[in-house]
Amino acid sequence: MAFGAFGAHALRERLDPQMLANFETGVRYQMYAALALMVLGTQVGQTRAPVLLLAGAVIFSGTLYVLSLSGVRWLGAITPIGGLLLIAGLVVAALDAGK
Repeated sequence: MAFGAFGAHALRERLDPQMLANFETGVRYQMYAALALMVLGTQVGQTRAPVLLLAGAVIFSGTLYVLSLSGVRWLGAITPIGGLLLIAGLVVAALDAGK
C-alpha cells in the first residue's frame, strides 16, 4: 500500500504517463501476490507455491519499480520472468490444493 500511495502522490508529477503506468502495474501485481500469499498461509501443505509467488512478486514488481524510477529499459526483459513465476505459483497452488 505504501508503494501505491508513493506512486499516486509523489510520482504523478515526476514520471511520464507510461512510466507511472508501469509503476502502478508493479503495485497491482504485488498486491495480488500478497493476497494469494495470505490465502496460502491458511492452507496446510502449501510450501512450494508461496516461494514461487514471493520470487515472482519481487522480480516482476521490483523490475517495474526500478524501470519506472531509473529509466533502465533493459529491465523490461527480466520482468516477464517474474510474471512466469507468479503464474507458476498459482498453478502449483491449485495442484497442491487438489492433493
